[in-house]
Amino acid sequence: MLYGHIFHLTNIIFHDYFAGNDVVIVKAGMRICGTGAALANAPLVQDKSYFEMKLQSTGIWGIGLATRKSNLNGVPLGKDSESWVLRSDGTVYHNGEALGKVSVSLTEGDIIGVTYDHIEMNFYRNGSSLQCPINGIRGTVYPLLYVDEGAIIDVQFNEFYHEPPSGFDKIMFEQSLL
Repeated sequence: MLYGHIFHLTNIIFHDYFAGNDVVIVKAGMRICGTGAALANAPLVQDKSYFEMKLQSTGIWGIGLATRKSNLNGVPLGKDSESWVLRSDGTVYHNGEALGKVSVSLTEGDIIGVTYDHIEMNFYRNGSSLQCPINGIRGTVYPLLYVDEGAIIDVQFNEFYHEPPSGFDKIMFEQSLL
């Protein structure tokens, strides 16, 4: 637990405690830029979670889930057994293996949504499913973003641009933490 940071116990954000050395986190933990990855301050423990990112500036980037064991300095992520990501080239990676590729281009201004139900993670572009699910995710996982080569990403953990798919909702802290 991070003592002295009560704000972080009620708001899901990115924080430099769980970020690569060259990542810059601004806008109250809601924007990531620089080089490297960051994890949100809360794991996905509820049955059906949803979060979004807005691609503010293109470059190399990724979105997905990772455990706290993932190397947050090594871009791109998805190279190890601790991260599952959709990369900026549209390829979905885990453990150094391409698991699939989306059929549309991902461009500046796009809203990329992520759903996770402890069985499957799915990605959405501007509210439409990208039909590229990831299964077999193991361990305690956290929302993940990474950036490089000028990419700037804003994250939304509530007040979404698009309505979450049916049954999915914003990420919540475990009741025991409240």
